[in-house]
Amino acid sequence: MQQSGVPGSRGCALCPLLGVLFFQGVYVVFSLEIKADAHVRGYVGENIKLRCTFKSSSSVTDKLTIDWTYRPPSSSRTESIFHYQSFQYPTTAGTFRDRISWVGDVYKGDASISISNPTMKDNGTFSCAVKNPPDVHHNIPATELTVTERGFGTMLSSVALLSILVFIPSTVVVILLLVRMGRKSAGLKKRSKSGYKKSSIEVSDDTDQEGDDCMAKLCVRCAECVDSDYEETY
Repeated sequence: MQQSGVPGSRGCALCPLLGVLFFQGVYVVFSLEIKADAHVRGYVGENIKLRCTFKSSSSVTDKLTIDWTYRPPSSSRTESIFHYQSFQYPTTAGTFRDRISWVGDVYKGDASISISNPTMKDNGTFSCAVKNPPDVHHNIPATELTVTERGFGTMLSSVALLSILVFIPSTVVVILLLVRMGRKSAGLKKRSKSGYKKSSIEVSDDTDQEGDDCMAKLCVRCAECVDSDYEETY
């Protein structure tokens, strides 16, 4: 914490944004800055991450502490839900029991937590406080959490996205194949009406096909003859 000996007016509108507090006639400059999302929206049953980051002028030591508190809507009562000092200590009582997880990294300036199986009863204000002695004076940001059910509109948008990614390309391919088949059929009809005669190559292909059919029939007939001779010997 650094203090400037220059007194100032209490009407400094930019002081909170700059990490400055007017206290007892002097400006107190925060050497520890904390940031968190002002508003977070989540859905029932889906894990929610509450982000909190900090910057300290001092190196992180085992004296660093992190505290998360919760205040229900329309209430002044606060509840401690998580404490950190070298180890994680999530609350073991109350509505958040066994539902708070540590997802931060103090060496990266991350003090975030996660809430599992959230319900609409979890709506309220969450505050993140960090102390890294000698940096103990700081702002305390608040996060307003709103948990709702996933509505029909959300599910409909997911279905629409699936349709765009899967069904529409498939439909386009089918349409292209039908158009190609239609053009081919129209061409054959046009040739038959105009007395179209097959080329020598096409006639040769038809002859080869007929020859293959005759050869297959001959093989079957020979097999039948062999079977009949074999039966007569017995």
